[in-house]
Amino acid sequence: MKYPLRALIAEVTHRCPLHCVYCSNPLEMQRHSDELSTADWLSIFQQASEMGVLQLHLTGGEPLVRSDLTELIGGARAAQLYSNLITSGVGLDEGRLDKLIEAGLDHIQLSFQDSEEAPANEFSGTRSHALKLRIAQMIRERHIAFTVNMVVHRRNLDRLKEMIAFAEQTGAQKLEIANVQYYGWALRNRDALLPTRQQLDQSIEIVEAARERLKGKLRIDFVFPDYYSKYPKPCMNGWGHQQMLIDPAGRVLPCHAAAVIPGLDLPSTCEHGLQWIWEDSPAFNRFRDESWMPEPCRSCDRRTRDFGGCRCQAFLLAGDAAATDPVCILAPQHALVEEILQRVNVSGDREWVYRIDPS
Repeated sequence: MKYPLRALIAEVTHRCPLHCVYCSNPLEMQRHSDELSTADWLSIFQQASEMGVLQLHLTGGEPLVRSDLTELIGGARAAQLYSNLITSGVGLDEGRLDKLIEAGLDHIQLSFQDSEEAPANEFSGTRSHALKLRIAQMIRERHIAFTVNMVVHRRNLDRLKEMIAFAEQTGAQKLEIANVQYYGWALRNRDALLPTRQQLDQSIEIVEAARERLKGKLRIDFVFPDYYSKYPKPCMNGWGHQQMLIDPAGRVLPCHAAAVIPGLDLPSTCEHGLQWIWEDSPAFNRFRDESWMPEPCRSCDRRTRDFGGCRCQAFLLAGDAAATDPVCILAPQHALVEEILQRVNVSGDREWVYRIDPS
């Protein structure tokens, strides 16, 4: 294959016990009754393995709400996939954790909303922080790879030093400090969540110092907020280049937010095999090469590195999925991003709206 598929993101459910103000799930989530069966997912894992996929990321919603999660992980191991569980920890206890590990789970990414209980519970809309602390202890006591994911934004970025120290205490091997990305529900709360430029500058200094201090002990990844970037990120390492996402009902997407793009005929695993979807479906070929690119992307030396940026972000900001990502300083519509940044850098804290799961 010209574009080898390397990773599969399996959104096994959109159900979730949290109500995070920055939820990245689509506004129209798939219902429980429409979720793929255990057998469906096991078939998908086998197809993915035969295509050369190496990594499986089990996510949601909250994957732990599925009673068959142990069986899904066992199927991933049988298909020789490295499985990563992305979870809030809600729904996990020692017995279930042991069963997941015995079934073949390779890695756990546990999310935290803050290092302090009160704000963490506020941001998630639930009283879950104390439980997460117990879950982290349980994971630390077992032989399994462990990442802490800390979502940062305007209301907690000033506590970044404390959050890094908190991650050290969990015993994790890796800390992912992820600035909110503005898709799904997070887009509705963008002005309340985007950090100020001063906050961001300070956070970069803090992260660089922590990386040096913790070298060889704790790996720190820092997900930069797109709106402050000089150039766009290579979203998903290129549209249809290395990864695919399957939603709970079996729709297959090139990225998390692709369903927002109008006219994009998303294929389904209920109707097509994974290989046809990856190689031949119109959706995966829509922005795969460079033929769609307008100027300045088409003649830009960066086009093979950032691929014109995020197609979903281009649509959400500029109303055109084929436009240059407006976060790029070379984009004709970059002023749209500057207007947003000017607004959030002069205004005080704003109210946000919590996500409520309709199912």
